[in-house]
Amino acid sequence: MKIWLSIYLFIFGISTFTAQTIDKEKLFEYYETQRYADADQYLQSIYPEDTKDIKALTQMAYCYMMSGKLQEAEINYIKVSAVEPNNIPVLFSLANINSRRGNGTKAKTYLLQIIQLDSLNFNAYRQLAGFGDTAEARLNYLKKANTLNRTDPDVAYDLSAVYRELKQYQQAYDVLKTAIDADEGNFTLQLAQLPLANQLGKYKEVIETGEKLIKEKADANVINEMGQAYFYLKEYQKCAAVFKTLEDLGIQNEGTLYYMALSYRELKEYDKATDYAKKTIEEGISAHTAIYYTALGGIYEQKEQFSNALETYKRGLTFKNSNAIYYRLGLLCDFNLKQPKNAITYYNLYLKNKPDPEREKEQIAYAKTRLASLTSPKELAVK
Repeated sequence: MKIWLSIYLFIFGISTFTAQTIDKEKLFEYYETQRYADADQYLQSIYPEDTKDIKALTQMAYCYMMSGKLQEAEINYIKVSAVEPNNIPVLFSLANINSRRGNGTKAKTYLLQIIQLDSLNFNAYRQLAGFGDTAEARLNYLKKANTLNRTDPDVAYDLSAVYRELKQYQQAYDVLKTAIDADEGNFTLQLAQLPLANQLGKYKEVIETGEKLIKEKADANVINEMGQAYFYLKEYQKCAAVFKTLEDLGIQNEGTLYYMALSYRELKEYDKATDYAKKTIEEGISAHTAIYYTALGGIYEQKEQFSNALETYKRGLTFKNSNAIYYRLGLLCDFNLKQPKNAITYYNLYLKNKPDPEREKEQIAYAKTRLASLTSPKELAVK
């Protein structure tokens, strides 16, 4: 209701000259129904193109901005700012427009101008934090905004995230606690606080808060934090049970499996502990690890560090039987290390590993050619 009253007063506050010709009820209807493009066209039909009427320019700038014509909006707001350089609402609009257009530098300039005019402007500090290049820069603006309003949930959340990034866990926790005390039903803030409570050893609090959050939504992050808390409280059966729910949902990870292995070990259920230790290792190995070793081995080859290349390729095979590695080892032993018997072994392993007959047609043919050459009586006699 207040916003429409403000718009109504804004419209009826136009100059005496335009009050003779403008249909204020029509313009208010456009605003009320959010038909800003229509309002924009209507205003252009009323005001001359070169008008210097501040209220007229402000109205048109607002309509341009709300209808997505950001360049035109900026031009009109700049005209207003040239006459009223300390107009804070106009400066905010210019900052907003430049932010939406991806010009962070200009947006930040307008926001800095605002805090020069009003050093206690909460919204300016909050928005400036979004343009901080480093955690430290974001921290300074967010701390100031938080000082001005300690219960604002968005600022508390963002400030806590920066503190956590800087490993200042107690400060992060305290900021969220103040905001949560003011809004105990804010589950977003409580969810952000859970890992911090775990980090600070507040395990019983994690369980208590987690049980409350789980009633609202079975969030995997909440379950994960609760599982860790149960482990550190030495409630190993509950820890294993909680993490088992994640495994049943197929959203386990290296960490959750690790805690299960340790819990079963503490419970002296050694078979389960062994199984989950193995699962932890498997989960920790990337499906692409062998590919990374292949790339590294190729680099060693290019540097003519053939022994390093050999060891790197072999290391890659401990993660996965790789056609590419078998083929590269065959070539390496064949031509660079002059180890024909090893070359034969790796060429054979390459072919036995069933390479794709279409994608690796040329490699298959070449491996067969080299095998025929290396195993021929004449070649063997020479070797």
